[in-house]
Amino acid sequence: MDFAYSEEQLMLRDSVDRFGEDRWAGADRLARLAEGPEGSRRRWAAMAELGWLMLPIAEAEGGLGGGPVDVMAVMEGFGRHLMTEPYVSNCVLAAGLMHGGGELASDLLARIGAGEVRVAAGLTENDGYAIEQVSVAAIDGPGGVHLSGMKTHVEDGADADWYVVSARTAGAMAERDGISLFLVPRDAAGLTVRRFRAVDGHRHCTLMLDRVPATPLGERDRAADRIDAAVDRAIVAHLAEAVGSMESATAATLDYVRTRQQFGVPIGTFQVIQHKLVDMSVACEEARALAIVATRGMTQPGAGRALIAAAKARISQCGIAVAQQAVQLHGGVGTSEELVVSHHLRRQMMLDLAHGDRDFQRARFILLSAG
Repeated sequence: MDFAYSEEQLMLRDSVDRFGEDRWAGADRLARLAEGPEGSRRRWAAMAELGWLMLPIAEAEGGLGGGPVDVMAVMEGFGRHLMTEPYVSNCVLAAGLMHGGGELASDLLARIGAGEVRVAAGLTENDGYAIEQVSVAAIDGPGGVHLSGMKTHVEDGADADWYVVSARTAGAMAERDGISLFLVPRDAAGLTVRRFRAVDGHRHCTLMLDRVPATPLGERDRAADRIDAAVDRAIVAHLAEAVGSMESATAATLDYVRTRQQFGVPIGTFQVIQHKLVDMSVACEEARALAIVATRGMTQPGAGRALIAAAKARISQCGIAVAQQAVQLHGGVGTSEELVVSHHLRRQMMLDLAHGDRDFQRARFILLSAG
C-alpha cells in the first residue's frame, strides 16, 4: 500500500514515543495508574505544552487544524505505550461534536487545546450503541432547557469538567430526527456523576440527569449527522491506537521467546512458536492496512462510513487475537498485573467495545453498504 507519513508527521510520532517511554514505561505502569487523576492532570498539561491537544481542533477555534493522518500518528504512540489520558474522547470526539456549535463551544474548544478543561461526550444509553437510541428528554421551560434521563457510559468522563449530552427534543425512540446536543457543566444542579475505572485503567462515568439546566449546541433536532461524523473520527483514531498496541504486544512477545528457555534452548526456536508469531505479525500488518484505508476513508463521506465499520470489526478481531496470543505465549505470568501484555489485552477488549463492538459494526457495514 502506497502510504507514508510526512516529515512533520514522523516528528510528531517520534515525540509521542519519547513521551510514552518517559511517562508510561511498562515497568512503571502500575505506579502511573496508582497516581490517579493527579498524575493524569500533570501529563495532560505536558501534552498541551507539546501542542497535541489542539492538533485535531480547527484553526478558527484555536487549534492547529490537523487531519485524520496527523491524529493517526499520535494515536499509534498512545497504543504502543498504553497511555490512559483521554485524548480521543476530548480532542477528537467532543471536539468534533462542538465544532461550529456556538460561542460557548468555541470557548471550550480553545480551552481544551490549552489543556485547561476536559470535555467528554455522553451519547450511550441502555439500548445499545446506535446513536439514535436516545431517551434522555430535553424539556423546554421558562428557565431554558432541562435534561432528564441517564447516560450509562461516558468514555473518559470521570474527570471531565463539561459534558456534551445527546437528548431527544422531538420524535420517538430510535428516530434520527429529533436528536439535539447540549453542553452541561460538571457542577450543574441535578447532575449526578457516578465514576468508575475500567479494566484498562481508563476512568469512565455514568450520568444521572434530573432536570439539569443545559446549553444548546448546534442545530436543534438535527444532531444525528453531526454525531455520526464525530463518532467515525473517534473510531478511526482508536483504530490507530489498536494497531500501536498490537505491534507493541507482538514485539514484547518476540523479545520474551528469544530469552525464555525450555529444554536448554530458547522457546522461540520451536516451530510451533514461530508459527504463532508469524500469525501475530500478519494480523498486525492486516490491521495497519485497514487502519490506513479507514483513515483515508474519512475524506470519502459516502463509502467512508462503510469502510470504517468494516475496519473496526476486523481490527477489533485481530487486536484481541494478537493480545490473547501474547498472553498465552508468556505463560501463566502473562495474566499478571505486572506484565504489560495483560494490559494490552485489556485495552484491546475495551477498544472493541468503544462506539460499537464487532457484531454491531458488521451489522452497520451491511446496512451502510446496502444503502
